[in-house]
Amino acid sequence: MEPETQPETQPEAEPGTPVAVHPSEDPDSIFEYAPDADELDEASESPGLAQLLREGAGVSGETISEAEKIAKQTPGRTLVDILLERGADEDAVQAAVAKHAGLPFERIDLEAGLDGGFDGRLLQRLTPEFCKLNGVMPLRTEGSRVVVGSVKPDNVFILDEVKSRLGVPSIKLVIVTWFDIRGALEIIGEDSTEDSTADLSSILEDVDESDVAVAEIGADDAVDLEQQAGESPVIRYVNYIIQTAIKEGASDIHVEPAEKKLKVRFRIDGVLFEMLNPPASMSAAITSRLKIMANLDISERRIPQDGRIRCTVQGRKLDLRVSTLPNGHGEKTVMRILDTRSINVQLEDLGFDPSTLEIWSNQIKSPHGILLVTGPTGSGKTTTLYSSLRQLDKNKLNISTVEDPVEYHLDGITQTQMHEKIGMTFGKALKALLRQDPDVIMLGEIRDMETAHTAVQAALTGHLVLSTLHTNDAPSSITRLVNIGLEPFLVGAAVNAVLAQRLVRRLCPHCKTHEPPSEEMGEYLQMQGIDAETVWTPQGCDRCRNTGYAGRVGIYEMLAVDDQVRDIIARNPNVAEFRKLCVDRGMVTLRGDGLRKVKQGLTTIQEIFRVTEAAI
Repeated sequence: MEPETQPETQPEAEPGTPVAVHPSEDPDSIFEYAPDADELDEASESPGLAQLLREGAGVSGETISEAEKIAKQTPGRTLVDILLERGADEDAVQAAVAKHAGLPFERIDLEAGLDGGFDGRLLQRLTPEFCKLNGVMPLRTEGSRVVVGSVKPDNVFILDEVKSRLGVPSIKLVIVTWFDIRGALEIIGEDSTEDSTADLSSILEDVDESDVAVAEIGADDAVDLEQQAGESPVIRYVNYIIQTAIKEGASDIHVEPAEKKLKVRFRIDGVLFEMLNPPASMSAAITSRLKIMANLDISERRIPQDGRIRCTVQGRKLDLRVSTLPNGHGEKTVMRILDTRSINVQLEDLGFDPSTLEIWSNQIKSPHGILLVTGPTGSGKTTTLYSSLRQLDKNKLNISTVEDPVEYHLDGITQTQMHEKIGMTFGKALKALLRQDPDVIMLGEIRDMETAHTAVQAALTGHLVLSTLHTNDAPSSITRLVNIGLEPFLVGAAVNAVLAQRLVRRLCPHCKTHEPPSEEMGEYLQMQGIDAETVWTPQGCDRCRNTGYAGRVGIYEMLAVDDQVRDIIARNPNVAEFRKLCVDRGMVTLRGDGLRKVKQGLTTIQEIFRVTEAAI
């Protein structure tokens, strides 16, 4: 906004300098105010907005860091916008913004309404649509100058437009809240719904679902995201989401439409982080683009769909497993990133205790029997099984797998996809594999009587069977097989070992620090034989997204079945009794192994409590 000509007694502002009315000026002055050099120097030494938000609005440093990162990666979004969306107190945030800008902060008196709260006549001249779109509200007239409330201090061109529309020589700017502006608009009968498309960036302003117009992708074709960048706004944005997820080391991408906004969250080290906020108007277009890439039906929005995207990012070939689910505001899309690099891990690098590693390494060399890996989804079971298969001699052994789905392809191993809809279940596939002269069989999961019975028969007839179960710990896997319908003596005879596991976040090596724990925590650590003064705590730095954690490490609970344990299993004990017997015989629980990792400085006690239950 160009400054107006000043009287000779006032310093003249340089051309093009954004100006605002100084709060100390005479309210009857018709001239705008341009700060001199001394005041600019003084303002430059004032606390930064982030510091003011921490002190005045009570926003944590980690929350501000996350919001700043989202703002940088989302065109058109500001730090304040992100903080307000995440539930920060708008009054305190706007007061901090006003203090940072050197402007007054006011609350609109909604109870007074048109009788002193705001100026209805001037509002009609601006129009409610203009005020809603730009976040401004005319409050009152002071002499020849109009006091205008705005949600942003840097709307220089909008203020120039306000002055032009009102036909006044100058205006005085104060900072207000969106809540008050919407309340004022409701008083005059204007719908207060925010226009979520008002703040689109130039790169996305022409987004439309019709932009998603690409040739159908064959099942064996790969999509090179970098070559397609720049073809259309939607394609560019979807490519940007995937590239950012790979760069951040995410394992999953969640695209979640809501009523007034669209969230993109990444699962990094097992924890979801909100990373991007595209305009809500892009929801259908982004979903359609992802469906086209995954060869799904874009016209079907009523039922869930599953597909797969093969793509190349920065020279790396990746697979993305896509799942769509209808919800009240469109379709939620979740993509699991399948990166071969993440699965090519040696057993030695998974975090096994030396004794546990030795036992498990000997077990996978057994000529026959069942080895079970248990844990919830996302606990690293597939990585452990694949790493175990790599330890075997593929040239001398016939190794086959049945998976749902086949996520990673292994050289020298026959991998079979399960198709339950056409009757290709785990049980039937396993029976077919037994006629293929196998030595080692890996089952994706034992989930029913047919599969469990066939796996036991395979183990008892000279085959090594590796599989997974969804149980909370190792002892409960034995009772789960009995509950499925197997005889206890068969379970004891067939099962060689059960490995329960979880993944915990690893402390960032660049910023971890020592801090004295609370008195209660210190007593607990002392009871566990851990010196509280040597325990590391997360600090947070740029390399770990200010979380204090970088990467993950496994914690394990190994139950090796020997003759004595087989006798115990044959008596069919209940799960609580059997777990106690296993612990008495020296089995290290998940929490016990986790405490070892705490003692080694790999993770924190809070992470162990997050993923494990208390031991007996």
